[in-house]
Amino acid sequence: MITLNKELDGRILDIGGGGDGVIGRLYTNQVVAIDIRQDELDEAPIGFEKIVMDATHLEFNDNSFDHVTSFYTLMFMSAEEQKRAISEATRVLVKGGDLHIWDCDILSAYPEPFFVDVAVQLPNEHISTTYGVGKMDAQDETSITELCLNAGLVLVSQNRGKYGFYLRFKKEC
Repeated sequence: MITLNKELDGRILDIGGGGDGVIGRLYTNQVVAIDIRQDELDEAPIGFEKIVMDATHLEFNDNSFDHVTSFYTLMFMSAEEQKRAISEATRVLVKGGDLHIWDCDILSAYPEPFFVDVAVQLPNEHISTTYGVGKMDAQDETSITELCLNAGLVLVSQNRGKYGFYLRFKKEC
């Protein structure tokens, strides 16, 4: 079980925030959720801003958000898209801002797709969902960490659990 409590202050950009809208449910009006698919945003609950946008080409000014979150979103991107999305996330973070990533190791998602069941406990709600993807690129905690470090972020904390990993990075300059 992933337990999330309301701990973040300031503006939050949630990359891939459609579908279950986990971060938007928790932080409501602090969140600007983007997703490349309108239907995913339509599925998400109300209570936070939703915009169709590509994470690899963010249409926000530099230093616009205190936090950027990615809750099981990088898994849907190729390695090159992950690199560009993390670079863009870093650009829109304020100095001292944090990038929060929840995701999982995927050794192979082709030709057979990869699925992970995830249970999330919010203060007033329990969410059970399944994320699935078919893609050529593998990913793991190390590959995501390297992309973030190469983007100039500093690793602050990491945690591994049944559902994957959580990484927190800080933009120091």
